Amino acid sequence: MRNASLRLPGVAALGACLCLAIHPPASAQTFGETAEVVVVEVPVQVVKDGEPVRGLTADNFEVYDGRKKMPVTGFEALDLYSAAGQPQTQAAAVPSAARRHFLMLFDLSFSEPKSIVKAREAAKKLAESLHPADMVSVATYSAQKGPQLILGFTSDRRQIASAIDTLGVPQLVDRSPDPLRLVLASAENDINHPIAGGTGPSDAKAAKDQAVLDTIKGFSIASERADMSVKKAAVVSFTRSLADLAKMMSAVDGRKMVVYLSEGFDSSLLTGTASVEEQADMAQSSQNGEYWNVDSEKRFGDTKTANNVEKMLDEFRRADCVIQAVDIGGLRGSGDQGYQRKGGSDSLLQMAKGTGGEVYENFNDLSVAMGQMLRRTGVTYVLTYQPEGLKRDGQFHKLRVELKNAPRGARVIARPGYYAPTPYAQQNPLEKMLQTANDVMSGEESGTISTAVLAAPFQTAGEKAYVPVLIEVDGKTLTANTTGTSLPAEIYVYALDETGAVHDFLSQTLGLDLAKAGPALKQSGLKFFGHVDLLPGDYSLRVLVRNGASGASSMRVVPVHVPNFAQGQPALLPAFFPEPAGRWLLAKEAPRGEAKQPAYPFMLKQEAYIPADRPLLAEGQEMRMSLVGYNLGTGELKQESKVLRKDGKDMGPAEVKVVEREAGSSPDRLVATFKPPKLDPGEYLLHVTITNGAGVSQTSTAPFIMGAPAHG
Repeated sequence: MRNASLRLPGVAALGACLCLAIHPPASAQTFGETAEVVVVEVPVQVVKDGEPVRGLTADNFEVYDGRKKMPVTGFEALDLYSAAGQPQTQAAAVPSAARRHFLMLFDLSFSEPKSIVKAREAAKKLAESLHPADMVSVATYSAQKGPQLILGFTSDRRQIASAIDTLGVPQLVDRSPDPLRLVLASAENDINHPIAGGTGPSDAKAAKDQAVLDTIKGFSIASERADMSVKKAAVVSFTRSLADLAKMMSAVDGRKMVVYLSEGFDSSLLTGTASVEEQADMAQSSQNGEYWNVDSEKRFGDTKTANNVEKMLDEFRRADCVIQAVDIGGLRGSGDQGYQRKGGSDSLLQMAKGTGGEVYENFNDLSVAMGQMLRRTGVTYVLTYQPEGLKRDGQFHKLRVELKNAPRGARVIARPGYYAPTPYAQQNPLEKMLQTANDVMSGEESGTISTAVLAAPFQTAGEKAYVPVLIEVDGKTLTANTTGTSLPAEIYVYALDETGAVHDFLSQTLGLDLAKAGPALKQSGLKFFGHVDLLPGDYSLRVLVRNGASGASSMRVVPVHVPNFAQGQPALLPAFFPEPAGRWLLAKEAPRGEAKQPAYPFMLKQEAYIPADRPLLAEGQEMRMSLVGYNLGTGELKQESKVLRKDGKDMGPAEVKVVEREAGSSPDRLVATFKPPKLDPGEYLLHVTITNGAGVSQTSTAPFIMGAPAHG
């Protein structure tokens, strides 16, 4: 796992060059050459008597942008649970706008350290009970550092448990250099590994608890002896910091909930003292004209501080973010009780009710406590519309969703509005990071940059496969709307398994000098060569390319199956088409420390080549290609091939000839040719089946683009 940044004056040579046929980006949005159609997705829950209402259609909803009724152009109903309350919808089937996002926010300032240590177990139990499609992020708040994001929104339960367990304490975190903060610890690192001084699991846990306790003690402001002005300043700092955090979270799709684990701040700062005796004494002094004995802030509270709290809550409401407040003071055992916070539960109640959430007290198992909330939000209706004349000014637009012909007593829960897109250059780093991470984890293809991705597993000496990832980027769409002579091209590659766990990633920024490389880049494009290392299994490869100056991006999702090479599992990789040299601006990933690189995998008759991601072919033009397989068996190999349309329709047999089987090569390398039949221009798949003498067959498919017929 790695992150690197390098600057390219023009080209980083790979030793071979190649060609790409660019295809339009797959996206839920519609894009033109210079215009982008912005859609607003409104996730809606409808409840009656505390339970979700199922079976509604688009005809049951009306959407108003400000005062204007908008036509609903898209509608989708997602039901995460069965009637018995069991998960029934696969995570991959849930679109980003319908996913629930939980930010576990540990308050290190307005909480006793021992309460926080205890609260971790309750938070981990809640994370384990969530639907597989739910996304979880972990953060802390302290008066000294403000909000600190430990882990970005992810479905990787192992990373979530590690983030909660360590709370970002440096000596406990095996942090990988992941710029999107989706990976906290390496996939092989057990979160309960013993640390220095421990001899077993129980010792490790005790030592870890003590390390967390020692670290967060410095953040606690639990002293009742603190001056009132200091307390007030602490609350003001807290509200401003969380208001900024709420606005950042507006960049994240879907319903958002902050699980705020805290003991709360003294609510008398807002409402005045709760002591009946003190209020009576000050009232008597006021009646007697003894105004010097009346502390107005103690009697009525501080208006300025109360206004700051309300502004914070308003930002959470605008971001479609609900605060679920957990009073962690009740999680300590009787022997652990330290300072009892004054009025803290009242402030937690205000934060929760002010955003539509609840307060949970004395619950070690939050999954049970929040069960009703999870059921209520388990059915989501996603309404889509296109606002007219929307400016990229970051302004807030009010929304209203109304029900029609719905069951009597049903009520709708929907976001109160949305922020118009903000120019990318005006976004702060955290906002950019959250948006990029959201795009990666969504698993939805999108973007205005045309790209293509090729990935295939190759056997190495270790238990992991070496998976080259070749990314082809169209130069014109990459450089569009870019001013100046420098273009930072950001590349992110994350490999997720079926549970959403991240197994490896690659992140790199290429500094492209447009003064030198611009003409070549615009004429063809950029070809990037990187890799990930993966254990046997099935993965979803998320590849995001971004213009770091303009914010334009491309998100591609590529399935990758890694055979169990160590057990002799046979496999046939997609057909590789070598490309001619001089067609691309080439770049490769930065070195990975001292790790030894495996042998270059793309070889044809002892010659290195780089394969095309989407080869551009023409009718009747014979193309050389390489077929690579593992454990195909000895003796004569037979092949059968056909062409499939992109939608899977069989277009008939393909004229593929195996010219030579390279003797003694490992893996098996077959030199072959392919002559495309007469086909309409467009995207197709070459389907190849290899059968050995024992009758065992292996099949693979490779995409290609059909262009104009060849002449002469």
